[in-house]
Amino acid sequence: MTDEPQVTVVDNPDESRFEVSVDGTLAGFAVYEKDRGAVIFVHTEVFEEGQGLAGQLAKAALGMVREAGKTIIPLCPYIKAYVRKHSPEYDDLLRHPAPEA
Repeated sequence: MTDEPQVTVVDNPDESRFEVSVDGTLAGFAVYEKDRGAVIFVHTEVFEEGQGLAGQLAKAALGMVREAGKTIIPLCPYIKAYVRKHSPEYDDLLRHPAPEA
């Protein structure tokens, strides 16, 4: 019998990133900046591709942003593609620019 690996995602505000760990070992992260109630995702990196960790990281990070009542600005290509792929589930999180006057 094989035990499933324990995957966890946490916000590490001291490093300005969400981190994904497998069995307690850091496996990737999504770096962010904060700006007036928005979380700006700037870079996502996982150390071993093909395990679905980037998707788990994105889903959990976006969930934490939603729980905090914030919006997102996805500059990172991976987070941008994840949000687009899972539209309309995350559309409410997107910060849209103010209309031009």
